[in-house]
Amino acid sequence: MKSFKIPNVFNSFVYKYIRPTKAKRSFEYANKLIYCDISTPFPIAYIENTSVFGLKTSYYISKHIDYDFEFRALIHNPKFPERVKILQQFAAFTFKLHDNNIDFLDHSPGNTLITKDNTGYNFFLIDLNRMRFKPMTFNNRMHNFRRLWLSKSMVKTLSEAYAQLYNTSYQETYDLMLKHSRAFQLKINSKKLRRSGRKMQFKK
Repeated sequence: MKSFKIPNVFNSFVYKYIRPTKAKRSFEYANKLIYCDISTPFPIAYIENTSVFGLKTSYYISKHIDYDFEFRALIHNPKFPERVKILQQFAAFTFKLHDNNIDFLDHSPGNTLITKDNTGYNFFLIDLNRMRFKPMTFNNRMHNFRRLWLSKSMVKTLSEAYAQLYNTSYQETYDLMLKHSRAFQLKINSKKLRRSGRKMQFKK
């Protein structure tokens, strides 16, 4: 069960009368993913506690899965077992997401859970409340990889696999994915730099 932060007065009113809550969106988006044959922990229910003034608390409930690791493990350990194979299959998983016109706005290292079975690796999306449903251009697709905090070697592997699926050149795919990844890393590093004064570093 995921408990969402209690909203401020303005957002409390918005979530009660104008916009679906994060809990409701998570539940509805999970069902959309499942309809598209994209894995996520099975949605069970969402709960909203409200008053006449607006939303007070909200919760999203899904089935628990025993996953083996998160995507972030591939970032922190370049020698992770079958790392290239996992990235290739992850590229296919993300391609399927994009081909179903799904822009997962929180496509980040902690939001993909991974399991392994006899057929290979399975990917489950979590933290689902921020999505857009629209036709995904090539630029949209590459932009969607930006939050994964990819190293150059990871971009290379993902680009090779994705280019074959999308029927575009490897170099074009690599260049655009790297461009968006570096821009995001620069943005985050700049914030850290302002806070700590450290030298900015990129993943190699």
